[in-house]
Amino acid sequence: MSLFTAENVTKHFSNHTALKSVSIDIPKESIFGLLGPNGAGKTTLIRIINQIIAPDEGTLLFNGKKLHPDHISNIGYLPEERGLYKKMKVGDQAIYLAQLKGISRSDAIKKLKYWFEKFDIDTWWNRKIEELSKGMQQKIQFIVSILHDPELLIFDEPFSGFDPINVNLLKEEILKLRDNGTTIIFSTHNMASVEELCDHIALLNNAEKILEGQVHDIKNQYKSNTYSVTYSGSKALLPSIVNNGFELLENNSENGLSRAVIKTNDGGQNELISSLLPHINIHSFNEIIPSMNDIFIKRVAEANTSK
Repeated sequence: MSLFTAENVTKHFSNHTALKSVSIDIPKESIFGLLGPNGAGKTTLIRIINQIIAPDEGTLLFNGKKLHPDHISNIGYLPEERGLYKKMKVGDQAIYLAQLKGISRSDAIKKLKYWFEKFDIDTWWNRKIEELSKGMQQKIQFIVSILHDPELLIFDEPFSGFDPINVNLLKEEILKLRDNGTTIIFSTHNMASVEELCDHIALLNNAEKILEGQVHDIKNQYKSNTYSVTYSGSKALLPSIVNNGFELLENNSENGLSRAVIKTNDGGQNELISSLLPHINIHSFNEIIPSMNDIFIKRVAEANTSK
């Protein structure tokens, strides 16, 4: 079942089209990657979901009902840009932002104390925002964005400014939020994080959606029947062994073993193994599945070439 659906959403700015008939469907309790090159339309769609701007055309549904201003209380948003008041103390500002989301002052303090202790930042409470690093400010905004327990969370480059330790900390919390029933839109250029976190993705390019689906299915869709073989035996023999129905892409030696990359014409891995076994000793045999980064680059290039 979907938490949020956009149907044929279009948005124009002056002579520029930011979104052109874009439709996406975000399942409940999932992490949905909203991907695309700079200027693809991701930020415009996020602003439409947050009702900062309105679409020129299209339908937006939240829990099956037309998106309404009341739904804002069920949405949390962590923008890429920092939005904190530099001269305010951290605690005062966090309480203020929590109250804007309808949380009472006493509940806000209680919840904030829990999260500050969880993130080991309770000593920051009386410091001014301007004293904090970019990563520290992002951590405060992360806490404030999730404090009101929204059904939908939107994270735009949430790991910007973080060191690897804090990136892992936030990843763990994002996965916990998903597992506890929150639906998450995750916008990033870091494809490794997409592979690690996302259940589904939509790829935008030049204002249009060019790819959507489950990460696992998309990776399988773009695999090319290519295999990595680590072996011992005569490296010189391999070209003649695989010349019938197979394509030898690489054949290198390192640390006493050789590694070949071989493409089959029809995915016949059993036939490939059968042709190799009489001649070499196979130590490992793995299908090469394309990364989301490879798919991103390939699909965007295809879309731009077809224009």
